[in-house]
Amino acid sequence: MATVQECRAALEGLTARISEMDAKDRQAHLLDRTMSCRITDLGVTFLTRLGSHGADEIQETRNDSPPAQVRFTAQSDVVVAIAADPGTLLRAWLSGRLKVEGNFFDLLHLRKLM
Repeated sequence: MATVQECRAALEGLTARISEMDAKDRQAHLLDRTMSCRITDLGVTFLTRLGSHGADEIQETRNDSPPAQVRFTAQSDVVVAIAADPGTLLRAWLSGRLKVEGNFFDLLHLRKLM
């Protein structure tokens, strides 16, 4: 089990990679959407906004916050593993270790970035 700080750092690493992409690639593949990651074993949810500008700072949300447009749910070790190797996202989802909610087309756009 990873800590809250390790999960935050993992998610910040993912969003940093998105922010470092070429601006034209971000604009072509990334829609302006809110994205959350609920970490079930830690009882915490992180939120950010992705868009052609890159990614906003990762924020810890409260339970009464409105739902993000794209939502991921997983245990802490899965979140850290996906951040270390984004190619494992599809395997985690297919195996049921990662739950994904959101518009299908939004998810396709995000997948192109991984």
